[in-house]
Amino acid sequence: MKITDSNVIRFHLQALYGISVKNFAKKKGKLVYTGAKVFGVPLENLPRRYIPEFGLVPCFLVDGCSFLLDRVGTVGLFRKPGSLPRVKILREKLNRGDDALSTASPYDIATLVKQFCRELPEQLFPSELHAALLKAQALPDLQDKMAALQLLSCLLPARNSSCLQYLFDFLHKVSQRCSDNLMTSSNLATVFVPCLLPPPNKTEMSEERLKLRVLVLRTFIEFPHVFGAISKTVMDSMKSFMNFVHLEDVFKKRNQKMRSLKVKRCEKTRLWIQSKPKVRSAVSDPTLVCIAKGDPKLRRSVGLETFPNIQLFRTCMPNE
Repeated sequence: MKITDSNVIRFHLQALYGISVKNFAKKKGKLVYTGAKVFGVPLENLPRRYIPEFGLVPCFLVDGCSFLLDRVGTVGLFRKPGSLPRVKILREKLNRGDDALSTASPYDIATLVKQFCRELPEQLFPSELHAALLKAQALPDLQDKMAALQLLSCLLPARNSSCLQYLFDFLHKVSQRCSDNLMTSSNLATVFVPCLLPPPNKTEMSEERLKLRVLVLRTFIEFPHVFGAISKTVMDSMKSFMNFVHLEDVFKKRNQKMRSLKVKRCEKTRLWIQSKPKVRSAVSDPTLVCIAKGDPKLRRSVGLETFPNIQLFRTCMPNE
């Protein structure tokens, strides 16, 4: 078995916390978008900017969040909606590649940031990860809860992870100014649930399940540094597991090699037996013919009847 990071993480989640994670569904076809369109475009087709701490992040997200950080004290940021006519005009300008952020309203930009996350063809948190995130959040022990959420965040594709890391770090900075903008980490998590962890059906829209979704986002907003990171304890455990599996593979390969050698030896023996000439009885000397027809062809001794001179030989031997 080939050991990869995701396999080791999945093993630890199952062994330590009883959390199983489905494999992410592969894309049936890759959609290619042209032009400067921003909304409803896959992450890999968006123009991105390299941020040293986070990696490649969509340019619109970087520009929008940077704009809002300068106005982070705005009351009800992300909670109060922007003007629908203005938001529509801004979307059209951004899709054409025009610079439309400098003179916009903070509420309009905040609305566009939420729309950007919500309208991605593939969710930033893949749907296969939702059930595992909720199960991790429901763990009774706080340390286990944090460790499980950390491991789950490490299963995300690189482009999703970079985008979410940047977003949670930004929302953490917004929550730190909650005395001015009245947007606590809980308020921000509630606002972003439809964008990042939308319930897929009515069953998942129950009060208890919605509360778990809010708490997952709240955890990442309050502790953005844990997102995509693995603690040293878990890392050491993963290394031990990888060494154990490596030894297991070594012994497995050794056993396979021994079995193959045994098969080769058996094959050589069988070929040698088949190639060996058959033993035929000499009919020229009647004394060498066995009396009983049912006797086997190869015998340890055929007795005095076959060799009548043996008695004479024994009488001629000197007595000791």
